[in-house]
Amino acid sequence: MPAKVSVIAIFDIGKTNKKLFLFAENFQIVWEKSDHLPETQDEDGDPCEDLSALSQWVLAAWAEVLALPTYAIRAVNFSAYGASLVYVDATGKPVAPLYNYLKPFPENLLDEFYQKYGPAADLARETASPALGHLNSGLGLWRIQQQQPELYQRIAYALHLPQFLAFLLGAPACTDLTSVGCHTMLWDFEKNDYHRWVVEAGIIEKFAPLKTGKETWQNEAGLRIGTGLHDSSAALIPYLACFSEPFALISTGTWSISLNPFNNSPLTAEELEQDCLCYLQYLGAPVKAARFFMGYEHDRACEALSLKFGAAPDAYQQVTYDATLLDAPAHDFASAYHHLVRDLMVQQQKSTALVLTGSKVKMLYVDGGFGKNPVFMSLLAAAFPDLEVYAASVAQATALGAALVLAKEGVEGVVELERVERLRG
Repeated sequence: MPAKVSVIAIFDIGKTNKKLFLFAENFQIVWEKSDHLPETQDEDGDPCEDLSALSQWVLAAWAEVLALPTYAIRAVNFSAYGASLVYVDATGKPVAPLYNYLKPFPENLLDEFYQKYGPAADLARETASPALGHLNSGLGLWRIQQQQPELYQRIAYALHLPQFLAFLLGAPACTDLTSVGCHTMLWDFEKNDYHRWVVEAGIIEKFAPLKTGKETWQNEAGLRIGTGLHDSSAALIPYLACFSEPFALISTGTWSISLNPFNNSPLTAEELEQDCLCYLQYLGAPVKAARFFMGYEHDRACEALSLKFGAAPDAYQQVTYDATLLDAPAHDFASAYHHLVRDLMVQQQKSTALVLTGSKVKMLYVDGGFGKNPVFMSLLAAAFPDLEVYAASVAQATALGAALVLAKEGVEGVVELERVERLRG
């Protein structure tokens, strides 16, 4: 009977798709599973992740891969979207919905928070977190403390979503640096510790011990379980593993996130006002970042263009770059699409420039779907004439990043780059 293939299992949990991958020792994906789970509603009628359905999916998918006769799983890790806390009681059972990070935050309560712990500008600067309501996940726990004291008392741990997934498969409760350091308003980037307000409010008692993303636990079967990582931080890991020359990365999707791990300058008030922030790498180093809702705006605008011109919903995927269309009236879908991407590029250029200031970056990599978009990539190259712009090809970058932190082998070749030529016309 042939020997089983040794693999690392990675759960990659996005807002839309839930995925499970098996990576072989060469970091190639040898098995994968993907599903879409419908949302539910919280007690206020706001849409949110169905935590029960997600938990059942993770456990069922885990049982499925453990039963595969071809593979021997030696480790498992997790990447998941951030700004989301799972509240569990002393038995480990969730006691509240997985509140959506876009859930409206009560204005009167926000005013009360800043009166107690502000000023707002100081908090934003110290925590590297623009004021974003529930996207500052620490405020979500504070809201429960203030508005739902009985629920607050039932909470034993507030686990960031990646760590809840690890907890679900048998890891002890913990808090990892990438999750606590993603615009949560919990972490003081100047002191490299929880912010004073977290201690003063008493919510620090609800957070499990801090761990780096490199730490693992071993279960009774000898399988290693990782701590889990925030997805944006995980997506950066393959690039840090492969390249030593200073670079910036634009991770594209629903959000377009520009990340510069070679910029350590403190955030300014002006940068914070423009949605600039900092993340923490899995070992604790800061990463300056800026973001805007590009993918969301792009998709909504494409829907409108498709209706206007009677085009297919995915018609933009067939549009090739033609500089002459930028100066022509929007007479058809292709020319209108060029105008749309040009308008989005104005915002993209401003956003990315925020993380480049004061650094020696010469390479700009684009990860995700927009790296395959010739109109976007050509306009991006034109927007940054002093940088070498590359479309990066990484198979499932966030999942791969979560796999790489568990591995000891070399990582050459996991990132493929294609330089974008600056077209004239």
